[in-house]
Amino acid sequence: MNINWYPGHMAKSKRLMANSVRLVDMILEIRDARVPISSANPDFDDLFTHKYRMIILNKSDVADPTITKDWVDWFSMQGIKAIPVNSLDSAEISRLKSDIKKIADKFHRETIEKKGIRKVVRGMVTGIPNVGKSAFINGIAGANKAKTGNKPGVTRINQWIRVDSYLELMDTPGLLWPKLDNREVALNLVFSRTIKEEILDIEEAAHYFLEKAKNEFPEAITARYGKLDMQKKGHEILEGICYKKGWIKSKGAPDFKRGSKHLLGDFQQGRLGRISLESPPEA
Repeated sequence: MNINWYPGHMAKSKRLMANSVRLVDMILEIRDARVPISSANPDFDDLFTHKYRMIILNKSDVADPTITKDWVDWFSMQGIKAIPVNSLDSAEISRLKSDIKKIADKFHRETIEKKGIRKVVRGMVTGIPNVGKSAFINGIAGANKAKTGNKPGVTRINQWIRVDSYLELMDTPGLLWPKLDNREVALNLVFSRTIKEEILDIEEAAHYFLEKAKNEFPEAITARYGKLDMQKKGHEILEGICYKKGWIKSKGAPDFKRGSKHLLGDFQQGRLGRISLESPPEA
């Protein structure tokens, strides 16, 4: 499965980001807590060399909490601080803001001690499309200063957001890499609605999702849609869901497109329960 989706504005955004890195002191990388590896842009490793980097595992409220904790421990072993958060929860955002301000305060004091100047600490908020960067910034800043939307690619320009007297954050557009040649990664991005649904036929995506579900979390499907034979193939399970929910076309055929949209929407909105699609590597 090769998905080529690299709109022109993303190429431009990557150039702007590369030029802006020198202006910032730290990188706040937002990832989807359900798919922490698939939602990581591999280009960021080269872009952000020698910068302090924190990983924000957003949408943790719809991810499996036990697996999320395993991810936090796994990142810690890599020397990276990872913090789970639901950007729409004001209490969680407040705690995260306190952690970020502590790091910014450390940079602020070090600059005063080494250079004798008071300098605004700047952070760059990065991530792939639709992982919640703008919602995160609005939560941190306490106002709707960044554009948000329930579709990939809302933010198109870099914009600075003032958090307090000595901390500013740059909101950057969601940035993918030019070619998605890993099948599992591509599917995870479709499932989590990080890349546009038009890239992959939605019925095909639902089939693959149910193939994964029947092996890893079949109870979540049956709890939502009723008793189903989870040993069948994905499209056969989808057919059963359509009949159970009454998603039928005029001549009695199952409405696969409607069923597929509901199925993936239920996962994305957490109506199937708290599900993670990726666990940390064994080694």
